[in-house]
Amino acid sequence: MSDALINGLAGAGGGIIAQLITYPLQTVNTRQQTERDLKKEKRKLGTIEQMCQVVKHEGWERLYGGLTPSLVGTAASQGVYYYFYQIFRNKAEVAALEQRKRGVGDGSVGMLSSLIVAALSGCVNVLLTNPMWVVVTRMQTHRKVANKKQPGQTLSIAPEETVLSAIEPPPYGTSNALYWEQLQIQEVYGEAGFWGFWRGVLPTLIMVSNPSIQFMLYETMLKKLKRRHALSKNSSNGITALEIFLLGALAKLGATLVTYPLLVVKARLQARQVTTGDKRQHYKGTLDAFIKMIHYEGFPGFYKGMSTKIVQSVLAASVLFMVKEELVNGIRMLLTKDAITTVKSKPR
Repeated sequence: MSDALINGLAGAGGGIIAQLITYPLQTVNTRQQTERDLKKEKRKLGTIEQMCQVVKHEGWERLYGGLTPSLVGTAASQGVYYYFYQIFRNKAEVAALEQRKRGVGDGSVGMLSSLIVAALSGCVNVLLTNPMWVVVTRMQTHRKVANKKQPGQTLSIAPEETVLSAIEPPPYGTSNALYWEQLQIQEVYGEAGFWGFWRGVLPTLIMVSNPSIQFMLYETMLKKLKRRHALSKNSSNGITALEIFLLGALAKLGATLVTYPLLVVKARLQARQVTTGDKRQHYKGTLDAFIKMIHYEGFPGFYKGMSTKIVQSVLAASVLFMVKEELVNGIRMLLTKDAITTVKSKPR
């Protein structure tokens, strides 16, 4: 089994586990990003308070809205990313060794090469998996609207509820997950046709700098940590799972701070769009979203839900890196044992 396939499978497994642990935070964060209180009349709710509000008024199932396509998307994204990352990485290492033979460099892959490798892997990943994330965003931002009207009372629906909610079909839960996925797919196709599934692809492509920065920071810190372990006499031979966890957290934190505004724009574009009414809440494209957000919400609008995202991203990345490294080591150990057993079982 090739290193690319091992890393792809391990990345998919780590991504699924990280997604299961942090999904409620991701749902709340997506809702925070897509809130469009242009008059700034509503009191801002904290992450925990907003999670409690969702459970109270819509049911706990809403915190896991879109979980099924999200898990599929996570497995596909991490698998595709790590697979192509390892392929590009191997080519970069071969090129670095060739340069060393010519007297250029020390034979190791530098920061710039690592950045390019991660960016190329991210672009392939985005182009292949963007439709899944459009569906996930629609399901996360769907809100249950109370449509019961008391006698003599006028029904009032908030602007963002008009934007993000849909007609209430069967109850939203795990038993109806497939129905809801099909409903969102039909809605996206009805709004913008085939290309509607690639809404937000431009900011997402630009946002490949996030994993690029993340992996550049991670590998740089990992390389320094390995050197420190090698120089330290009291240190054990390998890097511990806790150290991998902390390195992943620091790397993701740095990358998230830089690229968060692009994430907000992507969520706005992928969420259900206003087709009638207030055009300030309808975005024709990436540039239009940037202009309207700056004009009507100011720069703070680009950092809505930032604290929630930092907690979710850092926790998810830490779990991902830790699980991935353990899975890679486990798979290689199993393959080594199988190879040894095969050799011993052969007749001499």
